[in-house]
Amino acid sequence: MDKRLLRQAQQLQAKLAKAQEELGNYTVEATSGGGAVKVLIDGHQKVHSVEISPEVINAEDVELLQDLVMTAMNEAVAKSQELANKHLGSVTGGLNIPGLT
Repeated sequence: MDKRLLRQAQQLQAKLAKAQEELGNYTVEATSGGGAVKVLIDGHQKVHSVEISPEVINAEDVELLQDLVMTAMNEAVAKSQELANKHLGSVTGGLNIPGLT
């Protein structure tokens, strides 16, 4: 294999590793129910916090709260994945490399 090509691949690998590590420093927030439920998640899809407004806590309507939490979590994960794709895409030049996110 051409040494120059190997060196470029190693440099790309190092940049990707750094970019993946940096994703943990970025967070996104998602809400549902007009802000009644808020979820904060990082670029590694690690949840940092879940906030629930007291107004939506009702023992007689648990399903509503479950739906609000699920909706906010799904939105947060989607936003986090989008963040990861953008961040890693800037390193790969838009190439879709399997297993990066």
